[in-house]
Amino acid sequence: MLDRNQFIKKRIGMGLCLVWIPLFCAACGQSKLERPYTWTERDFTLEGNERADERAGGFAANLCVVDEAAQIPDDAVNAQAAAVFNLTDKQTLYSKNAFEVLHPASITKVMTALIAIKYGNLSDEVTVTDAAVITEQGATLCEIHPGDVLTLEQLLYGLMLPSGNDAGAAIAVHMAGSIDQFAELMNAEAARLGATSTHFTNPHGLTNQEHVTTAYDLYLIFNEALKQPKFREVTGSTAYTANYVDGNGQLVSKTWKGGNWFMTGERETPEGLTVFGGKTGTTNAAGYCLIMASRDELEKEYISVVLKASSRPNLYDNMTEIIQKIVN
Repeated sequence: MLDRNQFIKKRIGMGLCLVWIPLFCAACGQSKLERPYTWTERDFTLEGNERADERAGGFAANLCVVDEAAQIPDDAVNAQAAAVFNLTDKQTLYSKNAFEVLHPASITKVMTALIAIKYGNLSDEVTVTDAAVITEQGATLCEIHPGDVLTLEQLLYGLMLPSGNDAGAAIAVHMAGSIDQFAELMNAEAARLGATSTHFTNPHGLTNQEHVTTAYDLYLIFNEALKQPKFREVTGSTAYTANYVDGNGQLVSKTWKGGNWFMTGERETPEGLTVFGGKTGTTNAAGYCLIMASRDELEKEYISVVLKASSRPNLYDNMTEIIQKIVN
């Protein structure tokens, strides 16, 4: 009988019979990529037995593709990378450096949440281990401690709202046995989605030179996550109260709050749009980052991403500028 970790790996691996070996080997050196794969090259890697130009259209049929029409210069967008994708019409509305390899900071947690929801049991009781002790200066925490017992669902909220790096570590150890083994699951899922410029080394996004992705790959990952109703519920929340038992058997109640200024009312959303989910991220290496989902008055849905802005206000200036392209 397979143990839990083997079962999870088998579930993820079922869709990777053609992509696992070539893509994972390529991912090991992603921080050194000189350029991204084109859609033709991605599809050739995924479907190596057929002509790439015949297969590329099929692979991209339900996805937004970045073309020259979307790469319109905009001096007001001064973040390193940015993009807006129309999920309903499968169009890229704006793109700047969408394939540049960068650090994602806590946007990483979108993938962590996706794996937990797709392959985990949210009612599982998780005992927090020493792996959740994060000592890096400036790291955001949901303040859980070794010995605390929470459900996997509660940890999801601790991961996504206060951006708890400790929650990410607790999820990783529960799901895969260790941080490194969980990173393997993350990279397998990224490969399955065609996120060929992505390589993860941890579940939270604290800086590692080999922990990289692109704005376009983050769109692929976030787009997949939005297919999960539970992800929409969690990422669409602005506050959540977790009641659980600590290592001494005492009841604990913590309320976690989200940090997306568009959702908390600290930054006005352009008229005609509603932001219904997202994830922020900040490290010295990554700068200020944000990926989010919004919809217009016709109920069309969009993913927008900004990477490596210079400050938090500058991040929201950039995001406002690019999502205005939806309604202008």
